[in-house]
Amino acid sequence: MATSPRLERERRTVEAMIRLYCAHHHGQDRDGGHHRSGDASALCAACGELADYARARLARCPFGAHKPTCARCPVHCYRPAMRERIRAVMRYAGSRMLLRHPAMALLHLLDGLRKAPERRRA
Repeated sequence: MATSPRLERERRTVEAMIRLYCAHHHGQDRDGGHHRSGDASALCAACGELADYARARLARCPFGAHKPTCARCPVHCYRPAMRERIRAVMRYAGSRMLLRHPAMALLHLLDGLRKAPERRRA
């Protein structure tokens, strides 16, 4: 299934944030527990699990290419424990993205200006 450029950019942004977080918080104590999946190969097992979970949530997003940033989204698609983990990652990596990945950070900020779509009722 082909993904939209918007969702692909969101995936790359989230993975970059998780890599920044993992390198700082888990860089010294990996004990060989590296995650071996796609771009997430440099992550510890816990951060690799979070990256896989984030990719799965993005793939199942009901808004598709019209997805707002997570902070503005009306749907809470992450389980509470995973939501806390991704919030910690975003708190740490958000401002650092401006220095490490300025183009990605700027596009993410612009995406944040996008109006959140209304949640459809079944």
